[in-house]
Amino acid sequence: MAKRERVMRMSVELPLWRALTGYRVLTMLYAIAIFLHARDTYGRPEVAYVFLAVLAVWTLATLPRVAGAASCTKRFLTADLTVALTGILLTPVAVPGREGGPTLPSIWTAGAVLAFAIKGGWRWAALASSLVAVANIVQRGAPTKDTVHNVLLVCIASIAIGYVVEVARASERTLARALEIEAATRERERLARDIHDSVLQVLAMVQRRGNALGGEAAELGRMAGEQEVALRTLVAGGLVPASRASDDASQGALVREVEVAEDPAAQDNTGPCDLRTLLSPYAGCRVTLSEPGAPVLLPPADARELAAAVGAALDNVHRHAGDDAQAWILVEDWTDEVIVTVRDDGPGIPEGRLAQAEGEGRLGVALSIRGRLRDIGGTAELISVPGQGTEVELKVPRGKAART
Repeated sequence: MAKRERVMRMSVELPLWRALTGYRVLTMLYAIAIFLHARDTYGRPEVAYVFLAVLAVWTLATLPRVAGAASCTKRFLTADLTVALTGILLTPVAVPGREGGPTLPSIWTAGAVLAFAIKGGWRWAALASSLVAVANIVQRGAPTKDTVHNVLLVCIASIAIGYVVEVARASERTLARALEIEAATRERERLARDIHDSVLQVLAMVQRRGNALGGEAAELGRMAGEQEVALRTLVAGGLVPASRASDDASQGALVREVEVAEDPAAQDNTGPCDLRTLLSPYAGCRVTLSEPGAPVLLPPADARELAAAVGAALDNVHRHAGDDAQAWILVEDWTDEVIVTVRDDGPGIPEGRLAQAEGEGRLGVALSIRGRLRDIGGTAELISVPGQGTEVELKVPRGKAART
């Protein structure tokens, strides 16, 4: 099987940058409209003309800068805030003697402060809004009621947005880490199933045969048993280490997920697969297969996983019930689901043995059976009575298989 890594980038703040881009353009037009409406009251309108022309060019030329956190650098933020502060301080020059009214940049100034908030959080927002407050007080000459009101409004709004951005980034990183762990866990479970169905089975067989033969074979069996325990421990534990890229707040959190491509031969067959053809090799002198007369059609991936779970159940019969145990496979094809039952006449499973085996790293039932059914949206139920054998019921709903 070929593996492919898919990288997804999540960014909850991207809509905020887009909104800021629109806000800057609209407030630039608003500042120009206010000036044109009241230009007759300006003592030196040429100052306003020059500044607003610079403001318009600056706003339109720097739109790519406010498209995301990566392009919105500290140098740009400093220059942007300087434009806003310059416009505030030039207002008395353009309109000498006027005590009230808006400043030259008007509410465009809030956009510069919001850029600080989205980029750096509430602390950056507090710094930028404080500088704007000082500039407004200097421009007015004294802290008037309107000035204090407007300054507090910008300060509180920007700090609140900055705090929300910080919380959103922390939640984003936590979610990205959880998704990364989930993807790694699914991949580890898939590898554990494959290893359990192949390598671990061989090592267990070598251990049993070596102990039975004795001599040098017993030593070989002992070594195989040690390797089996080590391999079980390896596939059963450990979380994927945190990715550095997942903590890159400037670009949004990264989620890496390993996808496993099916065998080319399996990919060529995109139509439904007859489950009976996959189960027929299991039939033999010790295994009786009872199936419907009509094809039991399932998606190829679901059919393969279900057949592999049946094989794992039969391996457990052979290992724990002995070579002389008899097993029966019953396939039921219903309208809404397919049910496969595997039953044996072995000694059964003692109470608590499955939990003990899982704690020891023996995950045949947990991964090779239940894990496979869970991945395709099905369920696996195990019923065992000591002395009366074991029954494993595998159910796969039609059309509800999870594609994870």
